[in-house]
Formats: sequence, structure tokens, C-alpha cells
Amino acid sequence: MLSVSRRVCVNTIKHPPKNAIISQRCLASARTSSWICKQPVVSFSSWTPLRRSNNLLRFNNVNKQNKLLFCSQALPQHIKVALPALSPTMQMGTLLSWEKAEGDELEDGDLLAQIETDKATMDWETPESGYLAKIVAPEGSKDIPVGKLVCIIVENKDDVGAFKDFKDEGGEVAGSPSAASETVQEPVSKQEVTASEPEKPVTNVASTAPAATNSAPQSDRIFATPLARTLASEHGVTLASVTGSGPDGQIRKEDVLKFVSTPAPAVAPSVTSSTAPYVDIPITGVRKVIASRLSESKQTIPHYYLTVDTRMDEILSLRQRFNSMAEGQYKLSVNDFVIKAAALSMKAVPEVNSSWHDTYIRQYEGVDVSVAVDTNNGLITPIVFGAHTKGLIDISNDVVSLAQKAKDHKLKPEEFQGGTFTISNLGMFGIKQFTAIINPPQACILAVGTTEKRVIPDETAESGYATGTFMSVTLSCDHRVVDGATGARWLSVYKKLMENPETMLL
Repeated sequence: MLSVSRRVCVNTIKHPPKNAIISQRCLASARTSSWICKQPVVSFSSWTPLRRSNNLLRFNNVNKQNKLLFCSQALPQHIKVALPALSPTMQMGTLLSWEKAEGDELEDGDLLAQIETDKATMDWETPESGYLAKIVAPEGSKDIPVGKLVCIIVENKDDVGAFKDFKDEGGEVAGSPSAASETVQEPVSKQEVTASEPEKPVTNVASTAPAATNSAPQSDRIFATPLARTLASEHGVTLASVTGSGPDGQIRKEDVLKFVSTPAPAVAPSVTSSTAPYVDIPITGVRKVIASRLSESKQTIPHYYLTVDTRMDEILSLRQRFNSMAEGQYKLSVNDFVIKAAALSMKAVPEVNSSWHDTYIRQYEGVDVSVAVDTNNGLITPIVFGAHTKGLIDISNDVVSLAQKAKDHKLKPEEFQGGTFTISNLGMFGIKQFTAIINPPQACILAVGTTEKRVIPDETAESGYATGTFMSVTLSCDHRVVDGATGARWLSVYKKLMENPETMLL
């Protein structure tokens, strides 16, 4: 291993920036017609030329991300663009559409493509200015690994035509998050070698070692006593399926009788699909993640459920008064009151505002409420940050804005990743009550049903009864974090806030 600092010749770079790191590929094919000045650092393992003809230069710039420039004898200088990780957990993505065509000019911040990640459909902005020379991954390409080449960008429009017949050689783009680093760390002095030292051939020990031979002859003959053969024939038993207990595995009478008396393992009945006409719907990346996370949650988290009915007459009356004073500036929903009451309940019972982390329980000081939103591609949970500090109007504006972003696939990862508590409301569909699955690592989720009028006893009324509007909510709790009494205490606080909404101002 050798690490030196020197001037290195590269044919196609005229004005390189400082601190260029040039890989072994570049050393193998560089010419002597031009030089990179300012003494770039070169790291390599030997002078043996590689088969690849691409030159690779990594330019470190303080104001931008690392940029990889490639060139070869057949192709002009270009930038290979790999699929980036648009979320911390993203490993693969689906390229839904290209917003630019080959030959189009690209500016920083232009929308380049729409990518379906493991979380949502997201807009991908162009990483470099220039011209889109080649689209390597066509629209509709599924399960593209992060780091896989998807397109090529050039700086000059005249270079676009050179990539008309470009073929991807496969593999990951060097310098991408999932690709291995091209640079080699400086080794210990004892391991340093000279550049002229020839590479020693490696002898394949396995190929030169004599093959082991089995001294025992192989035979397909089955050894069995005459009586064992007779019994096997009478019971329709194949001797090859019977294990012998005699010398050298000889099958005896007892072996056959034992085999016959052992009941055969039960065979599960085959599942027959319906003969009705059907259509197979491809599973999207978002649906895969939803299925995986919810299955894991249901199988690994000890759920329990608490349900309470809250009287909604005061909330509905207050909401109507507030909306009548809005003059079109806002429109409060029942869900806005639910979010506010839940956030204040989290501050009153902080044990619920926690998450499980195997070796410890993390209790949060702020309350970030995730609100389940249904989109065409599946469920997503944008977050109302600091809900305990916000008024009803701010909560309403946040929910409306986030819901629209979710439906337009414009949510940023930081807008839907995280949260300390989740609310799922199906009341608008007329659902009276349901239980929701916890969104890990959160400890609880609140399932909100619809409002309905009920007849209740009223001693002050002449008829002896009155009508009231009620709403059922169910709290799903992780028993590892929240005990039953703690969950009941949280629901008690939530119920008081909802039935006496003026106390939310205190």
C-alpha cells in the first residue's frame, strides 16, 4: 500500500478545484498533456492498471456536496447521478416519472423526478446544473437500490449526443451513500511497499490439495431380514423409508412394526383460490412499509385498549361560535379540538408521551402529534409539532397544510418522521368505534369515532330524559410503557378537557 502527494496528469480537466482526490482509475489512464496543480492527495494500492477506462475525480467543495466527474476516451466529461436516500430508512425506490427529458437544461432546484420511497412519494430536485444527457432508469422502474445509476448530467449541451447509445455497466456509482469509498487510508509503515514491486501470484491451495477419497465403497443395497421384507410387503411399506436398528443399519421386524404404528404427519389442506375473475394489483413501496411496520407492531407490542365516551355538546357549540366569527380566515374542525385536548393530556400524564427503546423508556418533554392522513398510495402521518403550545387556529392551519401536502406527495421527510403520539380519526366515515395499531416506537394511539345523539336520563326534564351528542374514543397502549391505570388516568384528563373546552385555555 502506498500513499503519496504529487501532481497527477489528467487529460480532460483544465481548472480543478482544491483538494481533489483522484482514484486509482484515474492514475491508470491519465495522459501527460495536462496537469492538476496545487498538489492533490492521491491514494492508491498499486500501479497495476485496472480494466475500467473511466477516470474518476472527486472535488470537495465547501458550499456543495461532493461532485463526481467521469471521463473516458470515448465519452466527454460527465456526472453520474445515483438514486439518493430520500429518507433515513430508504434502501430502494420506484421511479414514478421524469420531469425532465433528455437534452433539457437543468438548474439547481429544478424538479428532476418523482420517487416513491419506503415512506411516501417525493419530489427529487436536480443535484447539479447542466444538461440531462441520458436517462438510464426509465419511468416505472421498481425497486431501484440506493446508489444505482439513474441518469447522466453534462455541463455542455454539445456533449449530450455522445451519450445516445450509453449502456449502464451495472453496479453502484462511486461516491454514492451505499457504494464503497474509493480512497484508501494510509497504512502502517510496516505494510508499505514500493510502486515497482511486482505483485506476487496467489496460489490456490484448495485446487492443489489432493481430493479426499472415501475408502468405504458406496452401495444402494438395503439390508433387511427376510421377515422384515415380508412384513413391509404386507403393509405396503417401502424399506428405503424405514430406519434400521440392526448391524450396519439392517432393518429388522421391530423396525417395520414401529414404522407402521407411527401415525403419518397431518397434511394441511391445500388452499384453493376463487374461480371468480380477478385483477392482481402491484404492491407499492409505501404499502410494503405499512404492511411490514404494522405487522411488526401487532406481533411485538403488547397492545391493550381503553374506550371512553365523551359528551360533545359544548365542543360543537363552541366550534360553531368560533367559525361564525372567522369571516373566512379559518374553519375549525372537531379533530382540531381532539388534537389540542390530547396534547394537553400528554403534558398532564407524561408517561403516555414516551417510547420504548429496549433498554430504556424515553419520555419526551414536547408533544408532537402525528395525524393519520389517507392518500391514494396509502396511510401517512404528518406531524403537528409542539401541539401543546399552539392554539386551535394554528393547529387547524397545520393540519390543512400537511394534509394537502400529503395528498400532493410533497411532504418532506422531517414532516412525517417522528412524532410522540398518533391520532387516527374515522368519524367522517360514520365509524362509531375502532381500535388502532400503535405506530412504533410510540407508546399510544387514539382512535376517534363519529359523533351520535343518544338518549340519557335527565331528572330536570319533564319527560325524565334528554338527548346528548357523544363521541367514542379508544386508546391503544403499549403495556411495556403505559400501565392500565396510567392509560385510564390519561383518558380521564382527556374526557374532562373535551367536555369542558374552556379549561383548555387555563
